[in-house]
Amino acid sequence: MLLYSETFGTKADINQPTLVFLHGLLGNGRDWRYVISQLAATQQCITIDLPGHGLSAFVDAEMTTEAPDGGFEVIHQALTATLAHRGVNDYVLIGYSMGARLAMYHACALAENSSVSSNGPRLINVLLEGGHFGLPDAEREPRYQHDQRWAARFAQQPLVDVLQDWYQQPVFMSLTTEQRQALITKRSDNLGSGIARMMLATSLAKQPQLLPQLQQLSLPIHYLCGEHDTKFLDLALACGLAVTVIDNAGHNIHIEQPIAFTTALLAFLD
Repeated sequence: MLLYSETFGTKADINQPTLVFLHGLLGNGRDWRYVISQLAATQQCITIDLPGHGLSAFVDAEMTTEAPDGGFEVIHQALTATLAHRGVNDYVLIGYSMGARLAMYHACALAENSSVSSNGPRLINVLLEGGHFGLPDAEREPRYQHDQRWAARFAQQPLVDVLQDWYQQPVFMSLTTEQRQALITKRSDNLGSGIARMMLATSLAKQPQLLPQLQQLSLPIHYLCGEHDTKFLDLALACGLAVTVIDNAGHNIHIEQPIAFTTALLAFLD
């Protein structure tokens, strides 16, 4: 299964890795345009539209919400196939929120199957923005019920109405009224049924607890978090990974503070 992807920019050095960007729930590859505009002169960048989103809106036929890992393994395989199809060799994976969780899973899955994947694209660095590492077992069923309620709304109700409530959640409290309304307008072109399916397939209830594996990986991993993103700031500061806290930012740093995000990314690459 291949995902829709776009390539931007040119490598200043043929040996540079390709930068691969994964968006969050309700987003698409265009969400990274401000960051990529600062990178394209010297870096090759690839954006991926994840299943149920953007121009991959209908690329979700193989996902299942019944498997123990939901759609994580299917999306891992699709990402690997898409990068191979693009002719990518070495790459840095940059993921936001849901995309960060998929990036974590991808990195851990590659490490577990290193002998199988040795001839494919080679992951060399991971940058995580506001991604959750996984829930304890006792919290999984309540979380899945929570996600099922939201998924039912996305699938059945007018998207604008659902988004009005979605962006009132505590994780988005740092948004101004103007920013919140802009996101509602921007996200209203999504396909509600695709969002619902992806939400359940990548639910935190289905995600393994990935932090212990991440801590054992040999490749560099860096975590970015906004200073106002209280929930994820606590997770970041306790994770034991390298962390950068971005001033004057909430959960979505690359939109709220794209220059600071890019500066942190380039520092990590250096």
